[in-house]
Amino acid sequence: MSETLNDNFLSSSAEKLISAELQKTVVTALSKILAKQDILFTPEDTTPYECDGLTAYRQRPLCVAIPQNLEQVQQILKVCHSLAVPVIARGAGTGLSGGAMPSPKGVTLSLARFNKILNIDPLSRTAVVQCGVRNLAISDAVSHLGLYYAPDPSSQIACTIGGNVAENSGGVHCLKYGLTLHNVLKVKGFTVEGDPVEFGSEALDSPGLDLLPLIVGSEGMLAITTEVVVKLTPKPELARCIMASFDDMRKAGDAVACIIAAGIIPAGLEMMDKPMTAAVEDFVHAGYDLNAQAILLCESDGTAQEVAEEIERMTRVLNECGATALKISQSEEERLRFWSGRKNAFPASGRLSPDYMCMDSTIPRKRLADILLAIAQMEQKYSLRCANVFHAGDGNLHPLILFDANDPDQLHRAELFGAEILETSVKMGGTVTGEHGVGVEKLNSMCVQFSSEELEQMFSIKRAFDPHGLLNPGKVIPTLQRCVEYGRQVVHHGQVAHPTLPRF
Repeated sequence: MSETLNDNFLSSSAEKLISAELQKTVVTALSKILAKQDILFTPEDTTPYECDGLTAYRQRPLCVAIPQNLEQVQQILKVCHSLAVPVIARGAGTGLSGGAMPSPKGVTLSLARFNKILNIDPLSRTAVVQCGVRNLAISDAVSHLGLYYAPDPSSQIACTIGGNVAENSGGVHCLKYGLTLHNVLKVKGFTVEGDPVEFGSEALDSPGLDLLPLIVGSEGMLAITTEVVVKLTPKPELARCIMASFDDMRKAGDAVACIIAAGIIPAGLEMMDKPMTAAVEDFVHAGYDLNAQAILLCESDGTAQEVAEEIERMTRVLNECGATALKISQSEEERLRFWSGRKNAFPASGRLSPDYMCMDSTIPRKRLADILLAIAQMEQKYSLRCANVFHAGDGNLHPLILFDANDPDQLHRAELFGAEILETSVKMGGTVTGEHGVGVEKLNSMCVQFSSEELEQMFSIKRAFDPHGLLNPGKVIPTLQRCVEYGRQVVHHGQVAHPTLPRF
């Protein structure tokens, strides 16, 4: 046994020595491109970059590069490519699936300084923005023109457009106005070798293969995004929101399906269960019904006549589906107050528990009640609480599993709980992700959704852009070996979900 311990010690010492030498080589090379203060490599300087919004898993990068211009971005990529060093792009770090998780042998490329709006064209209703521009900053900049940027993730006050492109982010109004993909015309950036590249066009169509849908949602695996042309949407003349209370989860879920079946496409259609409602009401005092088992927020926007007609139609459907109470916003202030609770669901949950794991799967709308009831059973199974909030209109779930990451057993149970939610969603005809990406969080669940042949096709696309796998390695697409090992775990334990995420 002493020999084994000695061997382990020697192996660990050798790894540290190799890592130190690699760090020295990379920092020396980057020093020829960047100023001293723009290269971070000491533990105290790199610790703030060790995770994104998925805080349960942490790993310090080899170093952090903070370029000030495009030429520096290009040179960094060329240096890293020549040294075969991985590059992980990072924006605001608000992602929730570990997409910006650093590599201990790689460079974290911070693009936070690219925060300028380069051009606004009110006639074509477009804006050219750098990747580090905050989502909400675009709407603020064009508000005086009667325009705004439609995708509105809950983190819009902080998240960046580059990150939105990487994850194909949505928001509470994505049912009517679409995800990032539907609101972006063109993406510019660099390949892993540092060559300039463009996807899409500011015209109605672009020549050649349409690769824009490929780059949007690619999670930094194919190219580094530096500039984006976004569509701007005219502000509606009026918007009103219905807050509907239900005494039963199934009634609320059925109401969502009935609204869509009636041919109504609300501007927003969100759902929260009782634990989530209580959490946000205590946090922002939005006026939510604390006795309801679930509430729906149903918004209509457009002209005054359109809104009045749609509100009347939705009210009729909600009453027919068993709503116990309806409250319709009578002012813009009241409408924003209704939405303030939904927008603050994540920070409000942070007051309930030291940590939470926010899941992100999508199911058919008609199965909303089924997944909620299944999650309630999982709470008992794993002895953990879960508060639920949904982009109900398009079936995108955001269950927030509450736990304490300082307790290894709770973390493990949270992992199992989350994976079972994802895999149950697949069984119900859904997917393992809607808008938060796969990152590292959902690698095992990808094995459940996709066959080995499908995963190999994904890898073939990755290899076409990045032959050596240097851009954001170890994310999004699980290896066949990983899926085989995961399958063995499932069979061995005889359960639906038994992932163990790698300890980065």
